[in-house]
Formats: sequence, C-alpha cells, structure tokens
Amino acid sequence: MKLLKDAQLGASTFFASPLPHDVCGSNGLPLTPNSIKILGRFQILKTITHPRLCQYVDISRGKHERLIVVAEHYASNLGDFKQGQTASPEKVLQIAYEVLEGLEFMNKQGLVHRALSTQNVLLDCKGNVNLAKFGLYHMTDHGADVDFPIGYPSYLAPEVIAQGSFHPSDPSHDEAPLPSGPKSDVWSLGILLFELCARRRLLQNIEISEKLKFILTLGCMDDIVTVLAEEHGCLDIIKELPENVLELLKKCLTFLPSKRPTPAGLLGDPLFHGISCLYTPFQKPVSLFSSSLRCANLQLPDDIADLCKDENDDYLSERGIDEVYHLWCLAGGDLEKELTNKEIIRSKPPVCTLPKLKDVAGEAYFPLLEDQQSGLPQSNSSNELSATVMLPLIIRERDTEYQLIRIILFDRLLKAYPYKKNLVCKEARVDIPPLVRGLAWAALLGIEGDIQAKYDSIDKDTPIPTDRQIEVDIPRCHQYDELLSSPEGHIKFRRVLKAWVVSHPDLVYWQGLDSLCAPFLYLNFNNEALAYACMSAFIPKYLYNFFLKDNSHVIQEYLTVFSQMIAFHDPELSNHLNEIGFIPDLYAIPWFLTMFTHVFPLHKIFHLWDTLLLGNSSFPFCIGVAILQQLRDRLLANGFNECILLFSDLPEIDIERCVRESINLFCWTPKSATYRQHAQPPKASADDSFGKAATYFSSDYQDMAKTDLSREPLALADLKAEFSPRISAEDLIDLCELSVAGPSKRNKGGKPKIIAVDIRSMEDFSRGHVSGSVNVPFNSVFNSDGELVQCPASGVLQNYRGRVIVIISHAVKSAFAAHLVKVNMSRVCILDGGISRLNPTGLLTVPSPQI
Repeated sequence: MKLLKDAQLGASTFFASPLPHDVCGSNGLPLTPNSIKILGRFQILKTITHPRLCQYVDISRGKHERLIVVAEHYASNLGDFKQGQTASPEKVLQIAYEVLEGLEFMNKQGLVHRALSTQNVLLDCKGNVNLAKFGLYHMTDHGADVDFPIGYPSYLAPEVIAQGSFHPSDPSHDEAPLPSGPKSDVWSLGILLFELCARRRLLQNIEISEKLKFILTLGCMDDIVTVLAEEHGCLDIIKELPENVLELLKKCLTFLPSKRPTPAGLLGDPLFHGISCLYTPFQKPVSLFSSSLRCANLQLPDDIADLCKDENDDYLSERGIDEVYHLWCLAGGDLEKELTNKEIIRSKPPVCTLPKLKDVAGEAYFPLLEDQQSGLPQSNSSNELSATVMLPLIIRERDTEYQLIRIILFDRLLKAYPYKKNLVCKEARVDIPPLVRGLAWAALLGIEGDIQAKYDSIDKDTPIPTDRQIEVDIPRCHQYDELLSSPEGHIKFRRVLKAWVVSHPDLVYWQGLDSLCAPFLYLNFNNEALAYACMSAFIPKYLYNFFLKDNSHVIQEYLTVFSQMIAFHDPELSNHLNEIGFIPDLYAIPWFLTMFTHVFPLHKIFHLWDTLLLGNSSFPFCIGVAILQQLRDRLLANGFNECILLFSDLPEIDIERCVRESINLFCWTPKSATYRQHAQPPKASADDSFGKAATYFSSDYQDMAKTDLSREPLALADLKAEFSPRISAEDLIDLCELSVAGPSKRNKGGKPKIIAVDIRSMEDFSRGHVSGSVNVPFNSVFNSDGELVQCPASGVLQNYRGRVIVIISHAVKSAFAAHLVKVNMSRVCILDGGISRLNPTGLLTVPSPQI
C-alpha cells in the first residue's frame, strides 16, 4: 500500500444497474445485485500499487445500488492546462512516458483503463502522473453492471465507438462485445497529448452524434494528426512540434488497432530513450510470506526525541493510505456525508466535524519494541492511552488515537516476523487492530515460507466428486456479508476449498468446512494463498482428524471430554442437562466442527478467534462452557423440548464476556484434563500464550513429551463412564509443586488452587501420601456394596470448595468423584493411575513418628 505523502483521499460515487425483483437465477436463488458483484471485483484493485496509479482504498454500498469508491487523489490534473497554455515538448514526453508506465503495469495485471481523460490523469505536487479511475472498467464487468458507458466519447478509440453501447438487458444484442484491449488506451492517450500540444480541447463544442461520425471518418485518412489539426485550426502549432513528439502522436493516433502499438511497445520505442533513463523501474514490494529476502529498518535511536525534533513533521503522511483512511473512519468520517456536503449527493447537508490526528505525539509513530524499552520512560501518549486499554474492546476498536498507535506497533512487529513472533503473541493478548488482523492471525498460526508457490502448485481446476457439494454449500455460507456473497467471493471460496481438499487426500470435505474458510477468506480476500495457508494450519491444530471419512470416534471422544469439562466447571448445570437428556451430541457438533463460525456472525468470530488463536486445542472446550454459562439460567429453568428450541435459534451471546470467561475457565483447567487420544500428535514445544497467570493450566497437554507420569489413553466406553476428567501424575506434581520447599501453588488470595484428596484407608495414607493432601477414606463414605454412607462434601471437603480437587486412590474410584459432582462440587478430577504412579517418584511424604 502506498504512503499518503502529499496525496489526499478522494471519493467518487455511481449507481449500479438495478435488477428486477421478481427474477431468480438458475439455482432458484435471488439474483446477486450488481452492486455486490462490483464490490467483489473491486477487492483485487486494492492490491494494485504503482507510482503511476492512484491507489484504491475502499468501496461501500449505499441505498438504491449506490456505490462510493475511495482512492488516492490529487487536486491537479491535465485539465489544468488551460486553453492557450503551453506544455513544452519535454513536458509532453514526460506525461506520455508516465501514463504509459501506468498503462503497461495495468496491462500486466489484466486491466484496461478505458476511461482516460484530462480529469483522470492527476498530477502530484512534483508534476508526476497518477492515473485515476483505472479500475472502473474492470469492477463494472466492462460496463455490463452499470447503465452508463465507461469512457468519454471525445477520447474513445474508433473500435470502441464502432461497437456501440451495450447493456445485458438490451434485447437488440445477442451477446456482449469483446472487452477493449490495451491499444484502446493508446488512442485515448494520443488525444490527450494532442490537446496538450494544440493548447485546446478537441470536439468539445460539437454534438455527440457529430463527434462520433467525425472520429469514424478518420479511418479514411492517412495522416490523422494533420486532419485533426486542420479541423481545429491549430495546424501551425502542430507543424512546429519536434519530430519525436509528432511521431509519438502519429503512433498513438493510428486508426487500425492492428497497426497501433501497445503501451509496452511504446515504452520501448526509441522516442523515449532520452527519458527512460531518468526513471527507475518499479519494483514490487516483497510480501511478508514469500521466498524473497526482506528487511525493514526496525532500529531506533537511543533517544526517540531525536526523531521528533521538528514540530512541523507530518508523521501521518508517512503512513499507508489505507491506514489513514481507516483512522479517518474511526474519527467519525462518513463518505455519504462528505459527498453530501460537496453537493455531489443531493440532500440537505448535515454538519460534519471530524477530529484530527495532527495532535498525536511524534513518539507514537516510533513504538519501542521489547528489547528497546529498558530504562526508557514511557511517552506521554502511552500514559494517556493506558486507561484506554481497560475499556471494552468494541470501544478500543473505535478509538482513533489508540488504533493509530496499535496499528503502527503491529506494523513494526509484523515486519520483523518471525523474529518477533513472541512479541506479536504478547501484543495480541491485549488486542489485535482490525486493519492488520489477517496478517496477525497468520503470524499466530506460524505461517512461513513461499505460500504463493505452494498454492499455485495445487490443481484447483480438474473436476473432483466434492465439487458438487462445495457448489451447494457456498451460496449458504455467511451470505449476509456483501463481500463473501459476491460472485468473486464465491469463486475464491471454491478455489480455496478445493485447494484444501486436493492437498489433503487423507481427509474429506464435510459440511462446515466452508464456514471455517470464511473468516480467513474475508480477511485475505486478495490473497487466496494466505487464506489457504491459514486454514491449513488452523485445522490440524484445533480440528485434528475431524475431517476423516469416518470421524465418529474423534467426534465422540471430543464430546465426551466436553461433557467432563461442563461437569468440572459447572456441575449443577451438568447434572440438570444429563437429567433431561440434553447431551452435547444434540447441539455441540456444529460448534466444534466449525469452531463456532456456524453459530456466530463474522464480526463476533473475529473477536472470538483473536483469543482462540492464542490458546491451544483445548481452548474451544472453554468457549463452549462459557456459552452454556451465559444461557445458564434459561437452561436450568427448562426441560428437554425447551432447550432444543433454545438452541435452534441461539439467543444473543455477549462475545466479550464469553472470551473473558473462557480465559478464566482455561486458566483453571489442568492441562491433562482435556487429554484426547485422537488429538494432534506431540510437537516440539507447547503453547503458553496467556502468560504466567496460566503457567500450569494453559500448555497443550497434547504437545508434551510422553513420560511414565503421563496420562494413559482410555477406551471410549471407559471415558464415557466417568463424570470427571482425569489428570496426570506429572500435572499433580506441577500443580502441588512437590519438592523440598513443599506445596506453594496458590491463587491471588494466598490459598492453594489445588487440594489432593486421598481416599485410601488411614493405614495406607500413613505409609506415604502427597504432601498437603487430606485423607477421606473411601470406606468412610461408601459401604462394601458401594452405597453412600456419608456425604464427604458436607464434612471436611466443604472447606475446599472452589479449588481443584484431585481424587487419589489405589485404583481409580470414579464413584467418589461422581458423587462430588452430583452434590455440585466443582473442579473435581481424578489422578490417572492412582497412587501407584507416584510411588517411583520418591515424592510421597511419610509422617514423622511422634515422641
């Protein structure tokens, strides 16, 4: 994206052609509005960056098919050369060369301007050319989606005029004419240059029909330049032009397209040998994910104040145009209001006052990274924004100054990725600026390397059996969103989904995969390779083997662990749902199969996944429990039928509260409690993205190296028979900090977060037990027939409510744990393998004999 520099942000508006309301497509669905089609095609234009092209920034839909386009703009254009004003031959050649540079780059991207005019050739403060509205022809499908012609009759090439106007609804046309080619722009350039040289406008005072007839009659002329000069009374001026300029005009104004040069051909013409050496060939910036080496100047001086000595420095102008526009919107900018104030949109103009970003301290543009912060005082700006961090996320995302500082910080960190990946994770725990969310997610998922080459190597064209199902699912996936519902969005959906299916032959397409793809595609609409890479990294991390042809064993194990998590964190709710038979199989499969994308709209998914991507494969369990707890009162008050109805149309969920409570649940869940036999195999390192507060509770147990103290896999039937989760011996040792120093893992109030409850006999307990554990013999609670004699929760265990309660015995006694759950004791779990797992460790305590 280009920097703002001395540019302005300009807005233009037009209407797409309306469609009849009573007509459906071949699939029986309503026709896609033309404004949606245009919005989808527009997206690729935002990625086209060149010094000779005005950068496209955004597009928005208004009422009645109105579209408003935001782009880089300059106040000066070729129209400022007034009639009679002289443009030197050198200036004419410079303008011609720079226009051709822009046209050639467009042609390489498969684009044709078709709307060249004096108003669309803008000049920056240095007099350099920037072509405006170069994407109008592309975004409107060569004019098919609008009711006005693309281009200005005075500048259109003869072959374009000969085709006449076209609209799909016109019964007089059987098929659309072929799109204009690059050579049509060369003719338009010739007319522009002729006007500059002749010091007057051509065909400006002639009726439109006469203009068209005159241009078509030029086909009979050998020297079109001379004919035009005679027609407009400027033959003397044209004869005085240097030979190279006159030659350029003749080449541009060649009537037959077959003999007319292309922009690329003209650029290489000897006419420009004296000019081309003055220009440095454009180099496309290196992307974050590629095989090319890239570097960024991330070093700052010891004293940041040295960078900010000049109070007149406009630091905002050094930021990207997209960033400035994003911040302008946050500051209250409204495109329709601005156009209304300029009387472009006709209505009573309201007062529109916008905050300015000029008052932001210069230090904000040079954020300090972690290794640069030692010994340096915080800037005033940072101190002022410290209170903003405590505000709700939805407010922070609309705070202009806060977003400016966060965007600049993430921009620096992402340029240093993967070197600064840990710092990206650290800052993402605070929040992720929406403007950089796509790249930030890719960094959190560990995407690296030349992703485009890998994506290009996948066959996305050969038909496969899954094509039919993909075609059926896409029109139903997040179609409330304008971008994803556009035809361009559907095309990209198909390519990314098919790429994933083809590149994962051991897996199959299940309904829900399209919903998983949607957030990545939305955030990386113009980078399918990155959307595919993110999706391919996300699925094995959170949905390992969910897309096997037979995934029943994976799903059942997942749902069973989820049931145990509900019982662990909210036993009262778990007991009620089990009593009425409302099991997770009835509502939770779409949750986890789509990681909640089938449940929530995209704007909520963005906030949810900002946190999900910081966690590990067990974090979705905590999200599920947090959702149930928001609906807790209604669930406890209702029976089976009412719960089914409740989940068929899920009530509004407070996502920020859900995220906050999910993190709390995550930090209270021992890492081995969510162990799954069918989870992703261990990797080299574990995640710990929630910081020191969750040191022993956040690491993904699936990532830990297996030892003699690890959890052993259970058969699914045995797993389902237990209400409470098991934890490993190594987890117990970590949580109790069994060492010479004794147990010291405590919560903020100073009390231990965990209590070990040893249910062996007093004799066995006295022979050796976990330091700090309490003895509640099983036979004092249950008789030999397994019947309850005394409720343990009403006695000594009452004092330990709220802590993680680990049941220890010779063998697993699930009945004891099950009873604690039935009497609503939370955070109950069982030591996997019993006391025998701890015997070899030498960590068991034997009481000293009393003297």
